[in-house]
Amino acid sequence: MENIYKLENKKFSKNKIINYIVIFIFIILIFIFGNLIINFFSSTFEILKKYSSYYIKGLEITISLSLISVMLGTIFGLLLYLMKSSEIKSLNIFANCYIEIIRGTPMLTQVFFIFLGVASIMDFKKFGISISSFAYITGVIAVGLNSAAYVAEIIRSGINAIDKGQLEACLSLGMSKSLSMEEVILPQATKNILPSLANEFIAVIKETSIISTIGVTDIMYNVNLVRGSSYKSLEPLIIGSLLYFAITFTLTRLLKFVEGKYDKN
Repeated sequence: MENIYKLENKKFSKNKIINYIVIFIFIILIFIFGNLIINFFSSTFEILKKYSSYYIKGLEITISLSLISVMLGTIFGLLLYLMKSSEIKSLNIFANCYIEIIRGTPMLTQVFFIFLGVASIMDFKKFGISISSFAYITGVIAVGLNSAAYVAEIIRSGINAIDKGQLEACLSLGMSKSLSMEEVILPQATKNILPSLANEFIAVIKETSIISTIGVTDIMYNVNLVRGSSYKSLEPLIIGSLLYFAITFTLTRLLKFVEGKYDKN
């Protein structure tokens, strides 16, 4: 009986020692990882403080580029929709081909095609345009033309979602097709179009990061500059990602607010 008691005591002591070792290792790991996290955040804030001017410049370029691209994409997208729904066959074919080509090819190739294509047929230096300004202009055009194809499809699907019987009813009441579209169809279609259009605008903001490949000094371009200057890879990327998140999150909340107001009206 005494031997059994001694064995149990030894077993208990052994388990106790193992538990202490595990707790000790766990504390060391917490200390190591905690120290790494503190150093990482400290390094990130140090980079943000030192290179804040780079990020501010990149933010300004990204916002302006996005706004102009969205406006260009919306205007040209509306024109593409009108061409696609036109009874003129040549316009219809052009719109369909354009949309299929844009949607079926990578945006990066489109950006380089426009940048290099325009540069090969036009000597922009003769017009006093710097290489950075030329890259910005062609970047805006590339993003805008890419967005237009998706905007055209968003408008088309939004209008097609409205029952055709409503248009026929308007025409039977003596209203013209344009008046019917303006007074009856478009107000309803706008409700269908807005959410998808908002998503497209947010996608455009993120897609502008591709433009850094042609030398546009947006957020991603400046992130790469900071990475090269600071010899840090991850921290500058995290700061850049947070800036994109801040823009898209703010825009999402704003568009949700506008959408809610529109629904109430």
